Amino acid sequence: MNLKRLAYLFPGQGSQVVGMGRDLYEHFPAARAVFDEADEALGFPLSKLCFEGPIEQLNLTENTQPAILTVSIAAERALTPLLAEHGLKAEFAAGHSLGEYSAHVAAGTFNFADAVRTVQLRGRFMQEAVPEGEGAMAAILGLAEPVVNDCCVQAADELTEPAAIDPADPIAHAKSPNSQVVSPANMNSPDQTVISGGRAAVERAAALCKEAGAKRTVMLKVSAPFHCALMAPAQQALMVQLEGLRFQDPAVPIVCNVDARMITRDADARDCLVRQVTGAVRWVECVQTLISQDVTHFIEVGAGKVLNGLLRQIDRTQTGMHVEDAASLEKTLAALTATEEPTGE
Repeated sequence: MNLKRLAYLFPGQGSQVVGMGRDLYEHFPAARAVFDEADEALGFPLSKLCFEGPIEQLNLTENTQPAILTVSIAAERALTPLLAEHGLKAEFAAGHSLGEYSAHVAAGTFNFADAVRTVQLRGRFMQEAVPEGEGAMAAILGLAEPVVNDCCVQAADELTEPAAIDPADPIAHAKSPNSQVVSPANMNSPDQTVISGGRAAVERAAALCKEAGAKRTVMLKVSAPFHCALMAPAQQALMVQLEGLRFQDPAVPIVCNVDARMITRDADARDCLVRQVTGAVRWVECVQTLISQDVTHFIEVGAGKVLNGLLRQIDRTQTGMHVEDAASLEKTLAALTATEEPTGE
């Protein structure tokens, strides 16, 4: 009897590197078909950008998002049939931020061509929501999330002119020219929380976190302040776009970022993807939700091993694997089909 319970984890923005996906394209017809479909859907050679760069173009948010999605789905389309040959399948899926779209494509909630066009627009909407240079994000290392949150509240209070805003209205707060928004954006692991908002507020909150005992604070090289109230214009624009897409119930439960709950209905999937734009990525809770479902093997599907690293920080007893090229796919498949239980990657 097969006692393995598999979950796919799909990476988000930040995992991109020039050359990603090329090996999948060369070795797996199913992966090649995904890149070809992306090129056609977008009307430009995204595959060439993934394989050859330049990195400056790949790092543009409206290019990064469809590129990461495409590599993830190419890897999933190569892996899933091979798992099926051994009686294995992913029973759950989750994705970090943008990766939630990959999870839904893999689960059949909507089709790949619609998704790749939508995330290109998602990237564009996010980029346009805040003028360049006005927003920022910072990683806070070695400080508990509740303390990070308290530092964000203090920073926002210190830097905001109370008379200029209605604090009960977060969207008005975000749009006020005098506002300073900052809040936790990614709860990545017990030791890593990313904050996001107006540049001055993020810098002040990071300084307060350092004073509160953070081991390190790192300003991130990002093009916009993702997952905070400043993304409200992007959220509104994306909501209109998602309303035009055909959704269906996912074939497997998807753990959503904003609530860390399992989504099984199409309407809930749409709602979570909309709220995700301004809402925080509760990744620690997402992984804990999967652990509570007795998942035995977590497979990161797509570029890099960022989520494997976070998995080890969340719970070192869990078994993490990854698939991003032919070699890693072969290694993961061999471990999953071995007579003896694997000890990890």
